[in-house]
Amino acid sequence: MQVIDPANEFPRSLAKTLIHEGGYSNHVADPGGATMRGITQRVYDEYRRSIGLGPLPVKNISTSELQAIYRKRYWNLAKCDKLARGVSYVVFDGAVNSGVGQSVKWLQRALQAMGLYQGAIDGVIGQGTLLAAAGVNDNDALVARICERRMAFFKALKTFKTFGKGWSASVNGVLSVGQAWATGSVGPEIEYVAGGDAKAFISDAKPAPTMGAADASTGGGVGSGGIAVTLEQVRDQLTPYSYGSELIGKVVAGLIIVGAVLTIGGGLAYRWWANRRNQERLDALDLQTKAAA
Repeated sequence: MQVIDPANEFPRSLAKTLIHEGGYSNHVADPGGATMRGITQRVYDEYRRSIGLGPLPVKNISTSELQAIYRKRYWNLAKCDKLARGVSYVVFDGAVNSGVGQSVKWLQRALQAMGLYQGAIDGVIGQGTLLAAAGVNDNDALVARICERRMAFFKALKTFKTFGKGWSASVNGVLSVGQAWATGSVGPEIEYVAGGDAKAFISDAKPAPTMGAADASTGGGVGSGGIAVTLEQVRDQLTPYSYGSELIGKVVAGLIIVGAVLTIGGGLAYRWWANRRNQERLDALDLQTKAAA
């Protein structure tokens, strides 16, 4: 097991994370709102209230306040001092961007995929999660799996189209540094990428695919579209002639069958697709929290 020096890991992890977080931003699409070096106005207000001080614009945050918030609200809550080098940085950076609970879920999912964790994916870093993390023999692989979960989460957010490029670049940087530190080498330099500092919260998740189209007529899809409607119109026009012609009668019967297949089959196909997409969405957002068998 690695001998961890929390006195060194926090400052160097914070230094890397602050590069990603940039300076002041207040992008209309960023759920964090006004943000200075990764600290939102809301978080800054809460911190100042906790020490008996009044609110100030987050632009005015001091270096000592910044360090205190990052250590207390993110590093300590995620118990990063109990994680291996490199892993602690990756979990910390994820916590700053998407919240401690979400970052811990990525850690738990990664450990679960490695066959080391069978507990709930609840975002709580308890003894079970820490024991599983301590049992990892390949922290490079753990770091990679955490970053994979993080990217899957980002892609499930409706804000990905705005911030996806920046988030992707940031996670690639976190992956490189995390793996370098996990193996004891000197990490590469982190670079700031516009958009990479935007907060990524689960509240911005894409909505589940609607079942309205499928439910419209036992299935939507093709059946409720132009093909089925056209077939129905042709059938209605031919029906009066079907009584005097066996051939036309067979054509009408065929149209009825084809129309039914398109209506029902199209709806079933759409429902299958929508269910599959929603399962992928739930998985990416870590919303399936049942413990593994």
